[in-house]
Amino acid sequence: MIIANHPMGFSRSGLPSHLEPWHSLWAPSGNGFEVDLTPDLKILHDAGYNVLTYDLRNLGHSGAANGGTASSGIYEARDVVGSLDYIRGRRDTRRMRIGLFSRCLGCSSTFAAMTQFPEAFAGVRCLVGPQPVTAKTILERRLAMIGLPDEIDRLEELIVLRTSIGFARRSPIDWAKNVNVPTFLYQVRGDVLTLPSDVRAMFDNIPVPRKKLQWIEGTTARWDGYLEFQRRPEPVLAWFATHFA
Repeated sequence: MIIANHPMGFSRSGLPSHLEPWHSLWAPSGNGFEVDLTPDLKILHDAGYNVLTYDLRNLGHSGAANGGTASSGIYEARDVVGSLDYIRGRRDTRRMRIGLFSRCLGCSSTFAAMTQFPEAFAGVRCLVGPQPVTAKTILERRLAMIGLPDEIDRLEELIVLRTSIGFARRSPIDWAKNVNVPTFLYQVRGDVLTLPSDVRAMFDNIPVPRKKLQWIEGTTARWDGYLEFQRRPEPVLAWFATHFA
């Protein structure tokens, strides 16, 4: 069983950012094209895996929670654990070996879940984590693109007023210290919405001996990282096959 979740602002099926209102939000960063995640599921299914995919709280078909607050993984960690509980609670799936395919916010949420609920990951075989990102980093980059490079502190004040959660508490770099399964991260190296050092710091903090970091070259579009698996699935499928053996 592979449990797959999705990036921030997406649903389990992806994001139609070739259409409005999403296109205007993402085109300035070179990400004004569609991300369809459903081919990922077919690739996994054709490789012999059962797949559970779901919408994180406040997104897609999932209900609202915590007043609609996005917490960069703190609350969303409960969704990750909920997906594990669901598999383990069904008679027809409870004995299946489990791997995690956790993208972006889904990966940060997985790191947070391993920090808050480490016991939930007993027996999980491995994690593939495309493009986890620190909230402060991506927001700083987006502010710079709209001509407000010095407004990150003011933005944090507004976020705290809305959510009571500042940037220091939203730290997948710190949560990565509690990752407890073999982990494969990959990231667009030239992604204009983050910095290579962000993912590198997470990778370096992961304490398990079996880990891998892969860079995607030749693009600055973050969305290309989300499409990497369906374009070149072999490294991820090899990682799953090794750890399910």
